[in-house]
Amino acid sequence: MSFALRSARLATMVRPSIRLVQSRGYADEMAFTLAAANKVYYDSANIRQVDVPSFSGAFGILPKHVPTLAVLKPGVVTVYENDGAVKKIFVSSGTVTVNEDASVQVLAEEAHPVEDLDSSACRELLTSAQSQLSSASGDTDRAEAAIAVEVAEALVKASE
Repeated sequence: MSFALRSARLATMVRPSIRLVQSRGYADEMAFTLAAANKVYYDSANIRQVDVPSFSGAFGILPKHVPTLAVLKPGVVTVYENDGAVKKIFVSSGTVTVNEDASVQVLAEEAHPVEDLDSSACRELLTSAQSQLSSASGDTDRAEAAIAVEVAEALVKASE
């Protein structure tokens, strides 16, 4: 096979992928879903921005965000709606997925609006979790109690 023929074949194989990369764009809108076992808070809603707490650090997601996967840590997800309203929802854990089409899914194990949190109940929960941690004897018990303390600390911070 001649060099020219091989080059032409290679060019035809490469050009479609180059066109694909060059034509890839990012949306100006973001379809946002926030759901937990207890409730669906947003279902493909168009929002301006969402801030999420993750184990790799808290970060904000805008409509043109690069595709990302992250694990949620206990904390507050802040949703900035297009009308200027700001909603804060406490999440215990879960995942964040930002897709190429600018859709975003936050799937939480537990989620509750911050305004529904009772700060005195959150402090009591923290005291109880700390007590369990100090009296835990096995590795499994200590790990479970440490997670309970982490969640309770985030609840207290969110409720204040």
